[in-house]
Order: sequence, then C-alpha cells, then structure tokens
Amino acid sequence: MSKTSNEEMLLHKQTWQRERQIIARLSSLNYRTGELVSYLHNIACGVSELIGVDWTVVTFCQEGFETVLASSLDMGEGEHIYSLHGLLTGTVIQMGQSLAVKDAQKHPEYGQAPEGYCAYLGTPLRTAENKVIGTICSFNHLPRDFTKEDIQIVELFAERAATAIDNYHLYQQQCQFNHILEAKVEKRTAELQAAQAKILEQERLVAIGEFATMIVHEIRNPLTTMLMGLKYFRKTILTESGQERLELALSEASRLERLLSEILLYAKPQVLQLCELDVNEFIYELLGCIREMPEALERQIEFIPASPNVKILGDKDKLKQVFINIVRNACEAVAAGDIVKWKVDFLDTDKVCINVHNSGEPIPSEILTKLFQPFFSTKSCGTGLGLAISKRIVNAHNGKLLISSDLLIGTNVSVQLPVVIQ
Repeated sequence: MSKTSNEEMLLHKQTWQRERQIIARLSSLNYRTGELVSYLHNIACGVSELIGVDWTVVTFCQEGFETVLASSLDMGEGEHIYSLHGLLTGTVIQMGQSLAVKDAQKHPEYGQAPEGYCAYLGTPLRTAENKVIGTICSFNHLPRDFTKEDIQIVELFAERAATAIDNYHLYQQQCQFNHILEAKVEKRTAELQAAQAKILEQERLVAIGEFATMIVHEIRNPLTTMLMGLKYFRKTILTESGQERLELALSEASRLERLLSEILLYAKPQVLQLCELDVNEFIYELLGCIREMPEALERQIEFIPASPNVKILGDKDKLKQVFINIVRNACEAVAAGDIVKWKVDFLDTDKVCINVHNSGEPIPSEILTKLFQPFFSTKSCGTGLGLAISKRIVNAHNGKLLISSDLLIGTNVSVQLPVVIQ
C-alpha cells in the first residue's frame, strides 16, 4: 500500500474519531430547566477538549457588558462581568459571526485578549429569533490557526448554548409572570371573599334590623303607656319610700327606652350622608359641646391638630356620635383634673389616625377583646352598644376602630380613616 494511501486512511480515521467525540459530547448534554450553569460548563469543557484550546468561556452579553456564565477553568468566586468595549468579544457581538484570530497581539484591530493568551476563536450565540445574546470564546496561550472544522464544532455547541440560555430566560420570565399572576389571583380572591362577607353581613344586619324594629315597636308602645302612668303618679302625694320606688321605676323605664333606641341604631344599615370634612375644623367644632358634657366638666381635653390640615369624606353627624362616645369613655376613665389627649396623626399618605388617649387604669386583656361585642359593658348603667355602634359607623367609612391599653401608656382609642387625596 502506498504512503499516500496510508496518510489518507490515517486522516480519515482521525476525522472519524473526532466526529465520534463530537457526537458523544453532544449526546452527553442533558439540559433541564434550572440547571443552566452546569450545562454550560459541560459545553465550555467540551469545546476546549474538542478543538484543543487552553480555555473556553460561555458569556451572556447585553447593554455593552458580558457576564461569564460558564468557564472550563476555575475563575474564582463571584460574578465576572466585563465591558465589551475594546474586547475581542465585543467585535464578535458587533459582527454577529464567528471570528478566528491566530495572534491577537499582532492583530489588535479585533480587540484585546485576556492577559497571557494569543489565539482566539469567538462564536456568537444566536437565538431562534436571530438575536445574538452572547458568545462562546476560546483562548490559547500560543498562536494557532483555527480550521473550518474547529469553527463548525464550536458553532454546533453555540446553537445548544443559545437555546439553553434563551429557554432559561423564558422560563424565568414565565416563573415571574406566574408569581405575579398568583399574587393578583390571591388578592382578587381575598377582595371577592371580603366583598362576599360584607354582603352576607349586610343581609344579616338587614334581617336583624327588621326583626329588631318589630320587637322594639311591640315593646315601645306598652312601655310608653307605662311611662305615662308612672309620671302621673308624680302628681299624687306619696310616702318617701313610695316616691323612691316611683323614681327608680321611672329611671329603669327611661333606661329601657334608651336601650331600645340604641338597638334600632345598631341593627339598621348604616346609610351615610357623606361630605368633605376638614378634620381639624370638625374636632374644634365638636370640642365645644363635648367639654359641656357632665363627664368632661372636671377633665382637661387637650387637642393636638394635624399639620398640615387633612380632609376626609364622612358623615358629620355619625362621626360626631363616634367621637362623643369615645371621649366620654376616656373622661370617665380618669380622675378629676386629669388630661385626655385628642391627637390627629398621619398614618401614611392616604390615611389619617385620630387618637383619643387617657392615662387611667388599663383595661384587662380579657375585657379588651370583648369591648366591641354588642351588649357587653363594664358600666352598671351601660347598654353595651356604644362601642359596637361606633365600630359599625367607622367600618362604614372604610376605616378601622382600634383600642390598645397597658400599664405604661394607658388606653388609646384610634380611629383610622381614608383621606381625600388633593
């Protein structure tokens, strides 16, 4: 057999072996979503081995910078991000095609190679939409020529790398979209549940209101007759014990009448007559009549207004009822001469917090949790509906009524209401 034939057979064998290596390498690549770094590392190592270079990196390029996603050599901890300006990689991105440089030091017009490296082969990573998103860059310490086969090999791996990176980013975008969608669905579900609960509560209160109206009507008529009869006996001459019993009966009948009125007030739906209210002006106006209440006569009510002024949308009469009840309770909780503080604060840009504070005896925690329950009262002559009605009024204004109490700070009643955005 001739020498030429032997050389051809040897070359054919080498080509066949190399193709087997390429196929084996490509077959070993198994990309799963979320395993991008290890997948690209295998690509970088495979390219270095198959074309016989000292170092290969896979980069992601955007906005003038490249980020090294994988490297055949250990580059140390942390992110490796470089400007594309003046680099060989920048030329590949700009050209959008493979670039082979035998000796970058002799051809500086293509860009600068990493220190200690001469030969360079750069291949763009192109997506299915023909968008260049990065490169596979191979470097060699000594100058060398890159063959057409070398370039074809790297381009095969570049196709795989581009697809993996593109799919990974699409997967991340899909995850982000799913997360946002889930959050929106959760929020919408919560809103629907809250709306449904509100409708059910309104229906329940309407039913209670209709029943309460009927019961109150049935009780009030005979009660009025009884009161008229009891008041008639005031005109007669009674013994001292008889007079005491008459006054007690009248007092209890009047208390029962007040209770019936409050039951009606609690049970019926809150229909608001809304208007724009300046909070400071509203409280200044209310202070005059509150300071004349018997419970407030020997107490000091200190008002600290908001700065700057803040406006809310509210039912003036119903909010008066709320604050008269809250301030009355605060005055009853302190001794004569003590101070009740009434302060307006901004909770955030869209809420105002109106606080009424007293330094009286703290409310025990077991009682604090029951204060808004209808008919619960710690007062001997209380109906137990004042705070329950106040809470319903505040809720109807899309606000919150909160009570906190401890030995150090005393008791604070907070009414949080949405403000009118100017």
